Amino acid sequence: MNQLSLQARILEMGALRHTPAGLPVLDLILTHESEVIEAGLPRHVQMTIPAKAIGQWGQKLASLPLGAEMRVRGFLAPTRKNSSRLVLHIQQAEFPGRSKTTDTPPTPGIPA
Repeated sequence: MNQLSLQARILEMGALRHTPAGLPVLDLILTHESEVIEAGLPRHVQMTIPAKAIGQWGQKLASLPLGAEMRVRGFLAPTRKNSSRLVLHIQQAEFPGRSKTTDTPPTPGIPA
């Protein structure tokens, strides 16, 4: 199974672009900081990770400001075929502190 769940902030955001098929695509750099227990000892984790939001998620996330905090779920994939660099493809996002959380966008053709 290839699933990743991460609480992060938006560090960088590219311009919203569109694929030749017309799908919106947004490239982001997310930053994460936490403390976890590893082998019984606390470990401070600080990292950045490239992320990509395609379709409705690209449009939704493009309206957020830099520094916005969110919980994202998605999967990891190589940036290109045969590449060892990975990018997080965002499939869901929630925004702590907002009055309403945002979940998976409705599937076209299926009533919400």
